[in-house]
Amino acid sequence: MMLEVKNLTTEFKQKKGTVRAVNNVSFSVAPGEILAIVGESGSGKSVTSLSIMGLTPGKVSGEILFHGEDLRKKSVKEMQDIRGDKISMIFQEPMTSLNPVHRIKDQLCETIIRHMDLSKEDALKRAIEMLTLVGIPSPEKRINDYPHQMSGGMRQRVMIAMALSCHPELLIADEPTTALDVTIQAQIMELIYQLREKLNMGVILITHDLGVVAESADRVIVMYCGRVLEEASVVDLFANPKHPYTKGLLASIPRIDDQQERLYMIRGMVPNLADMPAGCSFSDRCDFCMDKCRQKMPKLKEVDGRAVRCFLYHDEEEETE
Repeated sequence: MMLEVKNLTTEFKQKKGTVRAVNNVSFSVAPGEILAIVGESGSGKSVTSLSIMGLTPGKVSGEILFHGEDLRKKSVKEMQDIRGDKISMIFQEPMTSLNPVHRIKDQLCETIIRHMDLSKEDALKRAIEMLTLVGIPSPEKRINDYPHQMSGGMRQRVMIAMALSCHPELLIADEPTTALDVTIQAQIMELIYQLREKLNMGVILITHDLGVVAESADRVIVMYCGRVLEEASVVDLFANPKHPYTKGLLASIPRIDDQQERLYMIRGMVPNLADMPAGCSFSDRCDFCMDKCRQKMPKLKEVDGRAVRCFLYHDEEEETE
């Protein structure tokens, strides 16, 4: 296994106490596999990815094993060598991820020279190739631009080019197609898919777009309030979702073959992590909530070849956290 995350917990200290943004999360990614992590905003998806990269200011516990070596035990220098080379990340906010006072050329070439040991001339050629791959027109000219001279979508493509420039073994893509139009979205996902096939690259895809998940992912993790609620193969999850939250997410997608007047909406709001309910974090919004759901948190349980955290599939009340 390329990446194994075991019991990952990330906590942030606040004035009112400690908040757990990621709570005892475990998963793995094999070479050439695309693992999708889905869930509403605030579910802990991005914090999970930043914890793997060692880029969060929070307190991180658990194990993050990359080829059997725990990344949490690496020095700052060792992590700098790994980031951008063996593990790359496409960050969620292209507007703030690029340095506004440096040209695109300088930021791209710095990464390439740092990890690929190329001359400035060869690094520039490589940078232009990558901008061409991600669909930026006239890359020889646009590479001299500052970030503010580009649209949000073009800046997003620059971030993708930067992440893929050194052919990483593992790519973490946090909402990689957020600011892009549909045509460019398809091109970027096709590029990621081709590199996955060519380099046997593992991918962690963080997204709200379940359509992208259905087309590209192999396995899916559904997160809510920092916990994994369901994990399954993409085929099983879309064909037969088990957890009420997963069912709600899929029911909210418009379908061509279903002429509904109104889309389904999960009632309520995601709870504040600083003021979580006593039992299951989804209990206040669940249509199948029972008394014990408001008192205890169910454990992840294997059901029909997937993992589900729900009392609907528990035979015994003892199976709680």
